[in-house]
Amino acid sequence: MAQPLALTSGEPAGIGPDITLAAWLRRRELDLPPFYVLGDRASLAERARTLGLAVEFAEVSAEEASTAFARALPVVATGKAATARPGKPDDSSAAAALASIRQAVADVASGKAGAVVTNPIAKNVLYRAGFRHPGHTEFLAELAARSGRAPQPVMMLWSPALAVVPVTIHVSVREALAQLSTDLIVSTARIVVADMKARFGLAAPRLAIAGLNPHAGEDGTLGIEDVEIIAPAVEILRRDGIAVRGPLPADTMFHAAARKNYDCAICMYHDQALIPIKTVAFEDAVNVTLGLPFIRTSPDHGTAFDIAGSGKANPSSLIAALRLAARMAAARTT
Repeated sequence: MAQPLALTSGEPAGIGPDITLAAWLRRRELDLPPFYVLGDRASLAERARTLGLAVEFAEVSAEEASTAFARALPVVATGKAATARPGKPDDSSAAAALASIRQAVADVASGKAGAVVTNPIAKNVLYRAGFRHPGHTEFLAELAARSGRAPQPVMMLWSPALAVVPVTIHVSVREALAQLSTDLIVSTARIVVADMKARFGLAAPRLAIAGLNPHAGEDGTLGIEDVEIIAPAVEILRRDGIAVRGPLPADTMFHAAARKNYDCAICMYHDQALIPIKTVAFEDAVNVTLGLPFIRTSPDHGTAFDIAGSGKANPSSLIAALRLAARMAAARTT
């Protein structure tokens, strides 16, 4: 039997509990891979009552989760109770969310789980509790570093229609320009290619590299970064034997015909990557962290405090994240 997936609780006041319960209830209909939730059984049971859902729970160890999955939603306790009500994070929120993430990573590292799937967190809530990372991606890299050299985490947003990677992630546009370098583009692209080969089953991934400036700089007349930073990175990647095109004008990279020419678009900053994929695949896009020694996927949306506990939350992105995590774990073991 394949190892179960370790699903974090996310922000307990958000829609993480809602979509977790909804996904488990559709496990047979959708033939979902076994997963367990790292969190607080009482809090999950209270959310099920709020939503009027008939969910059986089983507080188990990670090793028992796959066996329990068919009859009950497996919950592995983290020792941090969550008392937050829907839409109203409280002092338990940060401790519960962070304990869940730490335990999920530990479970995958010890072989108890096949991958980490994370529910959405509320960074503003975590910041008030002293959290110092820009987001999940950077925190996971720190956790991975505790067992060896610090990896370079790469954030990919994946869907069947489009996959994108921002070279710079959770920083301002001004800081993104300061961080952007030929070396960073090259190292990011190399990680993307390695993981797409190892975990997505693509023998020769094709990359499209976005330009930074309008029209990819118009040969330097609209900005020199495309000529001096991005084009040299493309040449280095070509010498590596990677199928790569660019720098390409970002405004013509994402229509249906253009997307057929590449497997992943490498973009220069956060919104350049996330706007197109959230337009093309808002309901089923998945956040994947590449470059880590373990697999991590996540829904591509936030905590949605305004609809938490209302029954309106759509579990489609979480379901896609669970399926992709299982697919990547299977590819890793073959």
